[in-house]
Amino acid sequence: MHQARKKPLPVADRWFEVKDVGGGVSRILETHVVSWMRCNIWLIRGRDRDLLIDSGMGLRPLKAEVSVLQNRMIAAVCTHCHFDHIGCAHEFDVRLGHESEANVYVHPDVDNTCARAWITGELLTALPHEGYRLEQYRITPAPLTGYLDEGDVLDTGDRAFKVFHMPGHSPGSIALYERATRTLFSGDIVYDGLLIDNAWHSDPGTYRESLERLRELPVETVHAGHEGSFGRERLLQLIDSYLSGGTRMDNVDDWLSRQTDG
Repeated sequence: MHQARKKPLPVADRWFEVKDVGGGVSRILETHVVSWMRCNIWLIRGRDRDLLIDSGMGLRPLKAEVSVLQNRMIAAVCTHCHFDHIGCAHEFDVRLGHESEANVYVHPDVDNTCARAWITGELLTALPHEGYRLEQYRITPAPLTGYLDEGDVLDTGDRAFKVFHMPGHSPGSIALYERATRTLFSGDIVYDGLLIDNAWHSDPGTYRESLERLRELPVETVHAGHEGSFGRERLLQLIDSYLSGGTRMDNVDDWLSRQTDG
């Protein structure tokens, strides 16, 4: 019996969706990247400038297509150097991240950004443009224009976000914490799903130390790099589960095959 051919994917009219989540924060999503892959792109509105936390895969121009990013002073903050978080960073004049990953932003490829394992599955529900194939996926270099490290503070004019360097998922993983609202932008340090500590540059021991530190922060709201936002109770559940041996992705290939087979 011949397997039925899958219908060709349509070309998307709109690529991004924007949702106001309150507190001067919006979540931007790449609508046609499957839910288990797409990263949360967070926009924090400030008086003097905005902060854009991560920038998606770079399959379509972010700044040109999302009106809330136009005609504003924006600093693009890269929580870490993985492909699904840095794809549109090059579109912004100010690009900030941790120095330990600086070379990846200068010379990104499908290996040093951890893309190779992930771009082979059924990743898209529509095409970014006619004739696009995932085999064509490349990341535009986006050298950092400034470095962020432990204790630095990003000021928007009316809000302040403290930087925490929490390596383990990657060497340069950072989080931003707003003390006034007890809100954490965690990148991939923690999110509501299976955590990854086995990428080529991950360090499980260091990751444990970072999560133990994070556990002590007085956080009430987490806006993570993937999946939905959550509160302190869920944060502690995720951390405690990982530290006890759960909430961990053992094998990326096996996990991916379960998503695509379904």
